Amino acid sequence: MALSFNGGTVEQNEEGFLVDPSIWNEELALALAKAEEGLDALNDDHWAVIRFIRAHYLENDSAPMVRAMCKATGLPLKRIYDLFPGGPAKGACKLAGLPKPDGCV
Repeated sequence: MALSFNGGTVEQNEEGFLVDPSIWNEELALALAKAEEGLDALNDDHWAVIRFIRAHYLENDSAPMVRAMCKATGLPLKRIYDLFPGGPAKGACKLAGLPKPDGCV
């Protein structure tokens, strides 16, 4: 599976997660948002979650727990689910360029 991006293609696994998380950038996050989550734009709340997840991944080599997302961003769980139709594990982590989180079905 591949996403057309900036005149080239970005390799994804069968569920739409990046094969190579190191190529991620915010412009790619916007392309993933449209292609994978059906979102035409990302607002400040989206970016707060995405940036937190990305920073946590780079520091810990794993996705954060949803409770940590809520605490770090100040957003209630319901708001995070509203922001990411695919859910915080699949949708938000996918847009943050992470590999599929462990335990994510």
